[in-house]
Amino acid sequence: MARTLIGTVTSDKADKTIVIAVHTRKTHPIYKKQYTVMNKFIAHDEKNEAKIGDKVEVIECRPLSARKRYTLKTIIETARIAHVEPEKPAVAAEENK
Repeated sequence: MARTLIGTVTSDKADKTIVIAVHTRKTHPIYKKQYTVMNKFIAHDEKNEAKIGDKVEVIECRPLSARKRYTLKTIIETARIAHVEPEKPAVAAEENK
């Protein structure tokens, strides 16, 4: 059975590739204090559907590249605020002239 992970998309800049962050809570064996561990995984997104901030489910597959071992299964929840590119200062400077 293939391993499935649920995480948040942290990058979608590469073509057909997303980076997801998976947060896991662990308990320290001696002190019994709980802490959060974050791991990043590279996943294949064939249709470039996932955007930054989306909550997604990925499933394990054969190695697709040096670090890609997962493919996008579903987008569970889309980001509440759409990612907006900041305005470039060179364009703003030309408008002031």
